[in-house]
Amino acid sequence: MAVITTGTHPKTLWPGIKAIFGNAYTERAPEYPEIFDKQTSDKAYEERLEITTFPLAPVKPQGESVSYVSDSQGYVSRLTNVAYALGFIVTHEEQKDNLYEQVASRRAKAIAFSLRSTKETVGANILNRGWTSGYTGGDGVVLFSASHPSRNGNWSNTLSVDADLSETAIEDMITQIMGMTNNVGLLVQFLANKLIVARQNWFEANRIMKSVLQNDTANNATNVLKATNALPGGIVMNHYLTDADAWFIKTDCSEGLIYQEREPMGGLQQDNDFDTSNAKAKAYERYVFGWADPRAIVGSAGA
Repeated sequence: MAVITTGTHPKTLWPGIKAIFGNAYTERAPEYPEIFDKQTSDKAYEERLEITTFPLAPVKPQGESVSYVSDSQGYVSRLTNVAYALGFIVTHEEQKDNLYEQVASRRAKAIAFSLRSTKETVGANILNRGWTSGYTGGDGVVLFSASHPSRNGNWSNTLSVDADLSETAIEDMITQIMGMTNNVGLLVQFLANKLIVARQNWFEANRIMKSVLQNDTANNATNVLKATNALPGGIVMNHYLTDADAWFIKTDCSEGLIYQEREPMGGLQQDNDFDTSNAKAKAYERYVFGWADPRAIVGSAGA
Protein backbone atom coordinates (compact mmCIF):
# COMPACT_ATOMS: atom_id res chain seq x y z
CA MET A 1 0.00 0.00 0.00
CA ALA A 2 1.51 3.33 -1.09
CA VAL A 3 1.66 6.03 1.58
CA ILE A 4 2.67 9.64 0.94
CA THR A 5 5.30 10.65 3.53
CA THR A 6 7.58 13.63 4.08
CA GLY A 7 10.12 11.88 1.88
CA THR A 8 7.77 11.62 -1.09
CA HIS A 9 8.02 15.31 -1.99
CA PRO A 10 11.01 16.59 0.03
CA LYS A 11 11.14 19.90 -1.84
CA THR A 12 7.68 20.84 -0.60
CA LEU A 13 9.08 20.95 2.94
CA TRP A 14 11.26 23.97 2.11
CA PRO A 15 10.45 27.52 0.99
CA GLY A 16 11.34 28.64 -2.52
CA ILE A 17 9.23 26.51 -4.85
CA LYS A 18 7.73 28.88 -7.45
CA ALA A 19 5.23 26.46 -8.97
CA ILE A 20 4.14 22.84 -8.86
CA PHE A 21 2.97 21.07 -12.01
CA GLY A 22 2.30 17.66 -13.48
CA ASN A 23 -0.41 16.19 -11.26
CA ALA A 24 -3.44 18.16 -12.50
CA TYR A 25 -4.33 19.76 -15.81
CA THR A 26 -7.16 21.83 -17.25
CA GLU A 27 -10.40 19.89 -17.39
CA ARG A 28 -12.06 19.58 -20.79
CA ALA A 29 -15.63 18.65 -21.58
CA PRO A 30 -16.17 14.88 -21.33
CA GLU A 31 -16.20 13.10 -24.70
CA TYR A 32 -18.09 9.88 -23.98
CA PRO A 33 -21.55 11.61 -23.90
CA GLU A 34 -21.11 12.35 -27.62
CA ILE A 35 -21.12 8.61 -28.30
CA PHE A 36 -23.13 6.98 -25.50
CA ASP A 37 -26.65 7.71 -24.26
CA LYS A 38 -26.80 8.00 -20.48
CA GLN A 39 -29.19 5.83 -18.50
CA THR A 40 -29.42 5.29 -14.75
CA SER A 41 -29.49 1.98 -12.92
CA ASP A 42 -30.77 0.87 -9.51
CA LYS A 43 -29.60 -2.75 -9.65
CA ALA A 44 -26.38 -4.73 -9.89
CA TYR A 45 -27.15 -5.23 -13.57
CA GLU A 46 -29.81 -4.24 -16.09
CA GLU A 47 -31.16 -6.33 -18.96
CA ARG A 48 -32.56 -5.18 -22.28
CA LEU A 49 -34.72 -7.59 -24.26
CA GLU A 50 -35.19 -7.71 -28.01
CA ILE A 51 -38.74 -8.49 -29.13
CA THR A 52 -39.15 -9.78 -32.67
CA THR A 53 -41.86 -7.93 -34.54
CA PHE A 54 -44.31 -8.71 -37.36
CA PRO A 55 -43.54 -9.23 -41.07
CA LEU A 56 -45.16 -7.56 -44.08
CA ALA A 57 -48.89 -8.15 -44.38
CA PRO A 58 -49.88 -10.68 -47.07
CA VAL A 59 -52.75 -10.29 -49.48
CA LYS A 60 -56.03 -11.58 -48.00
CA PRO A 61 -58.03 -13.40 -50.65
CA GLN A 62 -61.75 -12.74 -50.67
CA GLY A 63 -63.63 -14.90 -48.23
CA GLU A 64 -60.52 -16.33 -46.57
CA SER A 65 -59.24 -15.81 -43.04
CA VAL A 66 -56.73 -13.21 -41.99
CA SER A 67 -53.18 -14.51 -41.48
CA TYR A 68 -52.18 -14.43 -37.83
CA VAL A 69 -48.59 -14.21 -36.62
CA SER A 70 -46.87 -14.00 -33.25
CA ASP A 71 -44.05 -11.95 -31.91
CA SER A 72 -41.44 -13.59 -29.69
CA GLN A 73 -38.49 -12.98 -27.41
CA GLY A 74 -35.14 -12.33 -29.04
CA TYR A 75 -31.75 -11.97 -27.38
CA VAL A 76 -31.06 -10.40 -23.99
CA SER A 77 -28.34 -7.79 -23.40
CA ARG A 78 -27.12 -7.65 -19.80
CA LEU A 79 -25.03 -4.70 -18.62
CA THR A 80 -23.43 -5.35 -15.22
CA ASN A 81 -22.28 -2.30 -13.30
CA VAL A 82 -18.58 -2.15 -12.40
CA ALA A 83 -17.00 -0.26 -9.48
CA TYR A 84 -13.96 1.98 -10.07
CA ALA A 85 -12.09 3.60 -7.18
CA LEU A 86 -8.79 5.28 -6.39
CA GLY A 87 -7.36 6.93 -3.30
CA PHE A 88 -4.26 8.09 -1.45
CA ILE A 89 -2.91 8.01 2.11
CA VAL A 90 -0.92 10.87 3.68
CA THR A 91 1.00 10.60 6.95
CA HIS A 92 0.28 13.00 9.78
CA GLU A 93 3.80 14.41 9.53
CA GLU A 94 3.54 15.08 5.80
CA GLN A 95 0.32 17.01 6.36
CA LYS A 96 1.87 19.14 9.08
CA ASP A 97 5.23 19.80 7.44
CA ASN A 98 4.18 20.38 3.82
CA LEU A 99 4.45 24.12 3.19
CA TYR A 100 2.30 24.17 0.09
CA GLU A 101 -1.44 23.91 0.56
CA GLN A 102 -1.86 23.70 -3.20
CA VAL A 103 -0.30 20.21 -3.14
CA ALA A 104 -3.23 18.87 -1.14
CA SER A 105 -5.84 20.52 -3.35
CA ARG A 106 -4.07 19.29 -6.48
CA ARG A 107 -4.14 15.73 -5.19
CA ALA A 108 -7.93 15.90 -5.05
CA LYS A 109 -8.02 17.24 -8.62
CA ALA A 110 -5.59 14.53 -9.73
CA ILE A 111 -7.83 11.79 -8.31
CA ALA A 112 -10.81 13.27 -10.14
CA PHE A 113 -8.78 13.48 -13.36
CA SER A 114 -7.72 9.84 -13.00
CA LEU A 115 -11.29 8.64 -12.61
CA ARG A 116 -12.46 10.84 -15.48
CA SER A 117 -9.67 9.44 -17.70
CA THR A 118 -10.63 5.92 -16.63
CA LYS A 119 -14.24 6.52 -17.68
CA GLU A 120 -13.21 7.95 -21.05
CA THR A 121 -10.92 4.98 -21.67
CA VAL A 122 -13.51 2.39 -20.64
CA GLY A 123 -16.10 4.04 -22.89
CA ALA A 124 -13.82 4.34 -25.92
CA ASN A 125 -12.79 0.70 -25.53
CA ILE A 126 -16.30 -0.32 -26.62
CA LEU A 127 -15.33 1.00 -30.06
CA ASN A 128 -11.64 0.07 -29.80
CA ARG A 129 -12.61 -3.57 -29.21
CA GLY A 130 -15.53 -3.49 -31.62
CA TRP A 131 -13.90 -6.05 -33.92
CA THR A 132 -12.05 -8.01 -31.20
CA SER A 133 -13.06 -11.61 -30.59
CA GLY A 134 -14.36 -12.23 -27.08
CA TYR A 135 -15.98 -8.81 -26.60
CA THR A 136 -19.47 -9.82 -27.66
CA GLY A 137 -22.93 -8.37 -27.13
CA GLY A 138 -26.28 -9.93 -26.34
CA ASP A 139 -26.62 -11.40 -29.83
CA GLY A 140 -23.40 -13.37 -29.38
CA VAL A 141 -21.16 -11.49 -31.83
CA VAL A 142 -18.82 -8.51 -31.62
CA LEU A 143 -20.18 -4.97 -31.96
CA PHE A 144 -19.06 -4.50 -35.58
CA SER A 145 -19.97 -7.63 -37.50
CA ALA A 146 -21.34 -8.74 -40.85
CA SER A 147 -23.02 -11.66 -39.04
CA HIS A 148 -25.47 -10.13 -36.55
CA PRO A 149 -28.25 -12.74 -36.37
CA SER A 150 -31.95 -12.06 -36.92
CA ARG A 151 -35.07 -13.98 -37.96
CA ASN A 152 -34.50 -12.65 -41.46
CA GLY A 153 -30.88 -13.85 -41.63
CA ASN A 154 -27.60 -12.15 -40.80
CA TRP A 155 -27.17 -8.42 -41.18
CA SER A 156 -24.12 -6.12 -41.04
CA ASN A 157 -23.10 -2.87 -39.34
CA THR A 158 -19.64 -2.68 -40.88
CA LEU A 159 -18.57 -1.92 -44.43
CA SER A 160 -18.38 -4.98 -46.67
CA VAL A 161 -14.78 -3.96 -47.41
CA ASP A 162 -13.11 -1.85 -44.72
CA ALA A 163 -12.03 1.51 -46.10
CA ASP A 164 -10.14 4.56 -44.88
CA LEU A 165 -12.12 7.74 -44.25
CA SER A 166 -13.16 9.35 -47.55
CA GLU A 167 -16.15 11.02 -49.14
CA THR A 168 -17.02 7.86 -51.03
CA ALA A 169 -16.68 5.62 -47.97
CA ILE A 170 -18.89 7.95 -45.89
CA GLU A 171 -21.53 7.90 -48.63
CA ASP A 172 -21.35 4.09 -48.77
CA MET A 173 -21.81 3.85 -45.01
CA ILE A 174 -24.75 6.27 -44.97
CA THR A 175 -26.36 4.32 -47.81
CA GLN A 176 -25.92 1.14 -45.76
CA ILE A 177 -27.60 2.83 -42.78
CA MET A 178 -30.53 3.85 -45.00
CA GLY A 179 -31.03 0.18 -45.90
CA MET A 180 -31.04 -1.19 -42.36
CA THR A 181 -33.87 -3.54 -41.47
CA ASN A 182 -35.41 -4.83 -38.25
CA ASN A 183 -35.30 -8.40 -37.01
CA VAL A 184 -37.85 -9.63 -39.56
CA GLY A 185 -36.41 -7.74 -42.52
CA LEU A 186 -38.59 -4.61 -42.64
CA LEU A 187 -36.89 -1.30 -43.48
CA VAL A 188 -36.62 0.90 -40.39
CA GLN A 189 -35.44 4.14 -42.07
CA PHE A 190 -32.69 4.93 -39.60
CA LEU A 191 -30.78 8.16 -40.22
CA ALA A 192 -27.06 8.80 -39.90
CA ASN A 193 -26.37 11.25 -37.09
CA LYS A 194 -22.70 11.94 -36.42
CA LEU A 195 -19.24 11.00 -37.66
CA ILE A 196 -16.83 9.72 -34.97
CA VAL A 197 -13.09 9.80 -35.67
CA ALA A 198 -9.75 9.48 -33.91
CA ARG A 199 -7.57 12.59 -33.53
CA GLN A 200 -5.47 11.50 -36.51
CA ASN A 201 -8.52 11.83 -38.78
CA TRP A 202 -9.87 15.09 -37.36
CA PHE A 203 -8.56 17.42 -40.05
CA GLU A 204 -9.39 15.07 -42.91
CA ALA A 205 -12.93 14.65 -41.58
CA ASN A 206 -13.42 18.42 -41.55
CA ARG A 207 -12.02 18.79 -45.07
CA ILE A 208 -14.44 16.15 -46.33
CA MET A 209 -17.54 17.34 -44.51
CA LYS A 210 -17.13 21.12 -44.65
CA SER A 211 -15.77 21.80 -48.12
CA VAL A 212 -18.19 23.91 -50.15
CA LEU A 213 -17.48 21.87 -53.26
CA GLN A 214 -16.59 18.21 -53.63
CA ASN A 215 -13.46 17.42 -51.66
CA ASP A 216 -10.09 16.61 -53.31
CA THR A 217 -11.30 16.81 -56.91
CA ALA A 218 -11.14 19.38 -59.71
CA ASN A 219 -14.84 18.89 -60.35
CA ASN A 220 -17.07 21.89 -59.83
CA ALA A 221 -19.54 19.66 -57.96
CA THR A 222 -21.54 20.26 -54.82
CA ASN A 223 -20.33 18.65 -51.62
CA VAL A 224 -23.48 16.57 -51.18
CA LEU A 225 -22.63 15.56 -47.62
CA LYS A 226 -22.57 19.22 -46.59
CA ALA A 227 -25.43 20.37 -48.82
CA THR A 228 -27.84 17.72 -47.56
CA ASN A 229 -26.73 17.94 -43.92
CA ALA A 230 -26.16 14.19 -44.12
CA LEU A 231 -24.67 14.11 -40.61
CA PRO A 232 -26.66 16.61 -38.51
CA GLY A 233 -24.75 15.67 -35.35
CA GLY A 234 -21.51 16.84 -36.96
CA ILE A 235 -18.03 15.47 -36.42
CA VAL A 236 -16.95 14.05 -33.06
CA MET A 237 -13.29 13.54 -32.29
CA ASN A 238 -12.46 11.15 -29.46
CA HIS A 239 -8.94 11.31 -27.99
CA TYR A 240 -9.19 7.80 -26.56
CA LEU A 241 -9.69 5.88 -29.80
CA THR A 242 -6.56 3.79 -30.35
CA ASP A 243 -6.88 2.89 -34.04
CA ALA A 244 -5.86 5.93 -36.08
CA ASP A 245 -7.77 4.99 -39.22
CA ALA A 246 -10.91 3.45 -37.70
CA TRP A 247 -14.03 5.61 -38.02
CA PHE A 248 -17.70 5.32 -37.21
CA ILE A 249 -21.13 6.79 -37.90
CA LYS A 250 -23.69 6.83 -35.11
CA THR A 251 -27.33 6.44 -36.13
CA ASP A 252 -30.56 7.59 -34.49
CA CYS A 253 -31.38 4.06 -33.28
CA SER A 254 -32.58 4.03 -29.67
CA GLU A 255 -31.37 1.58 -26.99
CA GLY A 256 -28.06 1.38 -28.78
CA LEU A 257 -24.82 2.62 -27.21
CA ILE A 258 -25.38 2.97 -23.47
CA TYR A 259 -23.58 4.58 -20.54
CA GLN A 260 -25.31 3.05 -17.52
CA GLU A 261 -24.67 4.87 -14.22
CA ARG A 262 -25.31 3.10 -10.93
CA GLU A 263 -23.42 5.31 -8.44
CA PRO A 264 -21.97 8.64 -9.59
CA MET A 265 -18.76 9.98 -8.11
CA GLY A 266 -20.00 12.31 -5.39
CA GLY A 267 -16.67 13.86 -4.48
CA LEU A 268 -13.60 12.97 -2.45
CA GLN A 269 -14.37 10.92 0.68
CA GLN A 270 -11.98 11.41 3.62
CA ASP A 271 -11.20 9.62 6.87
CA ASN A 272 -8.38 9.29 9.42
CA ASP A 273 -6.73 6.17 10.79
CA PHE A 274 -6.76 6.26 14.62
CA ASP A 275 -3.55 4.26 15.21
CA THR A 276 -1.30 6.01 12.67
CA SER A 277 -3.06 9.39 12.31
CA ASN A 278 -2.71 8.90 8.57
CA ALA A 279 -5.30 10.69 6.46
CA LYS A 280 -7.07 8.71 3.74
CA ALA A 281 -8.94 10.06 0.74
CA LYS A 282 -10.73 8.15 -2.00
CA ALA A 283 -13.09 8.53 -4.92
CA TYR A 284 -15.57 5.85 -6.01
CA GLU A 285 -18.13 5.39 -8.75
CA ARG A 286 -19.98 2.51 -10.40
CA TYR A 287 -21.09 2.29 -14.02
CA VAL A 288 -20.80 0.30 -17.23
CA PHE A 289 -20.56 1.03 -20.94
CA GLY A 290 -22.12 -1.28 -23.50
CA TRP A 291 -24.73 -1.70 -26.18
CA ALA A 292 -28.09 -3.33 -26.77
CA ASP A 293 -29.00 -2.74 -30.43
CA PRO A 294 -25.91 -2.71 -32.71
CA ARG A 295 -27.89 -0.77 -35.31
CA ALA A 296 -26.93 2.32 -33.30
CA ILE A 297 -23.52 2.49 -34.99
CA VAL A 298 -21.70 1.41 -38.15
CA GLY A 299 -17.92 1.21 -38.30
CA SER A 300 -14.94 0.74 -40.55
CA ALA A 301 -11.59 -0.48 -39.24
CA GLY A 302 -9.81 1.37 -42.05
CA ALA A 303 -8.06 -0.09 -45.05
